Amino acid sequence: MMQTILLFGVSNVGKTTIGSKLANKMGFSFYDLDEEVKKYYQVTLEQFVNTGDLRSRDKKRGIVLCEIMKQNVNKVVAVTPMSYADYFFNYLGKDDVIAIELRDTAENIFDRLVFSDENDVIYRDDNYKSKYRQHYLKEIKEDIAWYSAVYRNVQNKFYINNDQPEVAVDRLMREYALSYLRG
Repeated sequence: MMQTILLFGVSNVGKTTIGSKLANKMGFSFYDLDEEVKKYYQVTLEQFVNTGDLRSRDKKRGIVLCEIMKQNVNKVVAVTPMSYADYFFNYLGKDDVIAIELRDTAENIFDRLVFSDENDVIYRDDNYKSKYRQHYLKEIKEDIAWYSAVYRNVQNKFYINNDQPEVAVDRLMREYALSYLRG
């Protein structure tokens, strides 16, 4: 049986970094929902998030997630934060799916915060980030509160505790016995 690991969490918690390292270590395929959305709709993320309302964007993300889930391979999927659980809820109870919410403190997430331009090029701007520290911490805390409610049906909660990605992956594999999934 093919196995799918879905990683949920707020932006910048580490879904993509941990997910890609986990997939690599287990020999699984890796999908980043943001990247898949860009390919599927042939847009930048900047263009995507500036179209329609939140529900319509989540619906579009749900369509792409459905396409990923159809892939008959062992896979790890970094799931973009989605506010409407109905676009991922039906995957949570499946025998071949392990859903895990990645969590960390607002301060640790802030430390990992990066930005992207209109062409989706990721960059760091520590001066800007520091200048608006309180604003970003407030937003991150609000996201943590909001998505904790959205992800209430994701049974597995994994606390990163600001571990380096390799350490977090090893701990996650031990905690959920993921090494036994490698086939």
